Amino acid sequence: MKQQDFKNHSRIAPAAHYIGILFGLIVFILALVYCKCLSTNNSSMILPLLFSMIGISLIFAGFYSRMFALRAQDRAIRAEENLRHFALTGKLHDSRLSLSQVIALRFASDDELVALAKKAADENLSAKQIKEQIKNWRGDNWRV
Repeated sequence: MKQQDFKNHSRIAPAAHYIGILFGLIVFILALVYCKCLSTNNSSMILPLLFSMIGISLIFAGFYSRMFALRAQDRAIRAEENLRHFALTGKLHDSRLSLSQVIALRFASDDELVALAKKAADENLSAKQIKEQIKNWRGDNWRV
């Protein structure tokens, strides 16, 4: 894998981020167009309504499946980073650190994690500010 850094650490899965959602939108839009065409003929609206519900369901399924996976990964990252901080210092992360700060700290090497975590808690740094201050980037190649 390519070495990660601040500029290239985010990931996009085109099939999930673009194609799946796009197909759901296309089904939904075509169903609406079909509804409009049928409304002028006084035909049954059951089939277009069914297609509309399928389109909406595809959109929600794509969105929530991604959201649930990220939430589970965030919990795992919090636990892993707490363990790593404990192994380095004998203490858990500062309770003032938010989840987004802990997630950003996962990219810091062991050498700079403790000092950066303290600075992030003391100065309430944003995730972006934390990532920008990392000198020895530790890639996260397992994030989905």
